[in-house]
Amino acid sequence: MTLTVAGLPALSWTNGEGDASLDTDGALVLRSAPGVDWTNDALGAEPQHAATSLGFEAPDEFTLSARITIVGARTTFDAGALALWSDPDHWAKICFENSPQGETMIVTVVTNGWSDDVNSTAVAGEAAFVRVTRVGPGWAFHSSDDGVEWRFVRQFRLEVDGPVHVGFLAQAPQGETCEARFDRIALGETAPADLRDGS
Repeated sequence: MTLTVAGLPALSWTNGEGDASLDTDGALVLRSAPGVDWTNDALGAEPQHAATSLGFEAPDEFTLSARITIVGARTTFDAGALALWSDPDHWAKICFENSPQGETMIVTVVTNGWSDDVNSTAVAGEAAFVRVTRVGPGWAFHSSDDGVEWRFVRQFRLEVDGPVHVGFLAQAPQGETCEARFDRIALGETAPADLRDGS
C-alpha cells in the first residue's frame, strides 16, 4: 500500500511493510506490531530492530517536524517517533515515550554501534512536537510544546557515508500495539540558523 502525505516525498518502509493509514483529517497514523523496538543496548542485551519506519531518503539539509499523539492506552516504552535509519548499527530516534513510572516524556536514542539512550523533557499534555534537522554531516533533535518555540535536545553524527532514511515510527516493546498519530507535519528545505535559540 502506498500512502501520500502532503508536502513529503514518496514514502517507503525500512523493515518490511507496517500498518499505516491517513485519518479523515489527513494525519498519518501508525500502529506498531506487538513487542517491537529499535535498540542496541549498551549493556549488551540482544539488539532489537523489529520495528519499521515509514519515510524517505534524507536530503543533505532539511528539517522535519510533527506533532505526535498516542491513541488509546499506553504501555511502558511505547512511543511515536521521528527516526533516522542507515543500517542496524547506525540509526537514531526522537520519541514521545511512556516511561516505566507512567510519565510521558521526550526520549532520544543515537546509535553508532551501541545505543546512547537519553531521557529528556517530561511532557504534561497529551501530545508533543518533535523535530529532526540535518546540517551537513550533523543532525539535531528538538522538542516543543506548541510547534513554534523549540527546545534543543541534542546534536550528533551518525558514522555513515551513505544515505539515511528519515521518517515516522511506532514502537511497543512491552505492549500489544502502539497507535501513534502524526499531524502538523512540516518539511523544510533549510536548517535553522541557530540550533539553540528556540527557532
